[in-house]
Amino acid sequence: MAATARPRRGRKLDLDPALVRRARSLARRAGRPVVKLAREHTTVSVERAVLRLAGMHGADPDGIPWVNRLVDAVAADVGLTAGAALPVFHALAEQGLAGRDVPVADALVALAQKAGAGSVRFEVPEGKHATAARRAARRAAAAGVRRMDAARTARDRLVRRLGDPPQRPWVYLIVATGDIYEDIPQAQAAAREGADIIAVIRSTGQSLLDYVPEGATREGFAGTYATQENFRLMRAALDETSKEVGRYIRLTNYASGLCMPEIAALAGMERLDMMLNDSMYGILFRDINPIRTFVDQRFSRQVHARAGIIINTGEDNYLTTADAVDEAHTVTVSQLLNEYFGKEAGLSDAQLGLGHAFEINPDLPDSFRLELAHALLARELFPNAPLKWMPPTKHMTGDVFRGNLLDGFFNLAGTMTGQSILLVGMMTEAVVTPWLSDRDIALQNVRYVLGAAGNLHEDFVPAPGGFIQQRANQVLSEALELLERIGEQGLLDAIGAGTFGIMKRPPDGGKGLAGVARKDAAYYNPATDILEADA
Repeated sequence: MAATARPRRGRKLDLDPALVRRARSLARRAGRPVVKLAREHTTVSVERAVLRLAGMHGADPDGIPWVNRLVDAVAADVGLTAGAALPVFHALAEQGLAGRDVPVADALVALAQKAGAGSVRFEVPEGKHATAARRAARRAAAAGVRRMDAARTARDRLVRRLGDPPQRPWVYLIVATGDIYEDIPQAQAAAREGADIIAVIRSTGQSLLDYVPEGATREGFAGTYATQENFRLMRAALDETSKEVGRYIRLTNYASGLCMPEIAALAGMERLDMMLNDSMYGILFRDINPIRTFVDQRFSRQVHARAGIIINTGEDNYLTTADAVDEAHTVTVSQLLNEYFGKEAGLSDAQLGLGHAFEINPDLPDSFRLELAHALLARELFPNAPLKWMPPTKHMTGDVFRGNLLDGFFNLAGTMTGQSILLVGMMTEAVVTPWLSDRDIALQNVRYVLGAAGNLHEDFVPAPGGFIQQRANQVLSEALELLERIGEQGLLDAIGAGTFGIMKRPPDGGKGLAGVARKDAAYYNPATDILEADA
């Protein structure tokens, strides 16, 4: 069951409803050309995701997934303008690999092995052969979609039986050892100490790998590789702990980078509950080609919508590179764009975990009042979204006592403004990867604030016409001005000019552009066919 924000009483910021409607209209204007671009293109990762939904898995002796080998072979022979499904399922029939007694997953691996040995050539079928390939591909992809549907049903059943956390915000805590078998006991311990959501942070650099590693992994650096087996292991462990603590513990990972669509599909089939999935993060902070990213994110969000997964967007990252006061309006603009792109792909309000952060320099006069204004603006602009409130990182100095106090202010701002998901801040931020003892102290901080002031949002109302109201309305006004400029300039050109997070990322630059293909009239994607038909 997806998270829902508590209903808010009244309007605390006196925002002009006409301006709010105008902001969403401008976001649509800016986003529509990008959606059109995404609809007209595919990528190697989208095509690999289709075959993963059909059951393909495993890797060759060099550790390269068979799905990469197969899609690369198709691309080399006929390109991807028609997609991978038609050439692949036509070849299965022509090679005599398809049959009632042969699982599709095994047949696909056998075909990849043949392609690697040079004993099969791919072609785009026509006529009755195309019809047969289309039918077989849709049947195979539908099995993966049914698996996602079953996982969503299982989640709903467990939430009904075990219950959700009794309070908001939900407490979100990161585990990051690099070893899935070390992550598991740490995650279970965190859940026993009050964490409601466990995020397994990815190994450094995985977002730039154009393949998804196979199997359980123990060698990640500053994080653990996102793999299907790691997803399965952690989900099973947290299911055990959910029964122990009497509430459903949610699991988060990252559907970002060059393999965003594939990871989304794997997460849906293995019942992850939340995924970090931002429309521009990979462009800005990993220098992934903008077109590749927007194509991949649309497909991944269609998968998330079907799987009932809540996305977490990454606006907090802008404030680690740009000034949190001067550039606050860029966060609002990105949230509005993420909302548009998410809803266009089929996500509901309850799946839009839009991000924002407590990153204003604490030495700035009235910094806490400014944080309240920014947080309350997000809450009122998106009243039904499970907002994700991120802790201070940029201005953590290594003084753990000061850091713990600053995290306490962050926790207080979260509950005063009715945030939905609160990422636990660490007093050792920027010093070391947190120890278990660090996480325990951080969770104590959260428990104290939520216990003492958990319902303070019911009483907190800014003074009419006062500092907080004025600041929130100023940020909204600046966001409208920026959206106007983006609409005139075009979103891709605005990103190229460094509008967000001061990173300049031109549409013809970045990693992964070679993996983008423009669709032609023969293009067929059975997964999109199913997801859009049932939306």
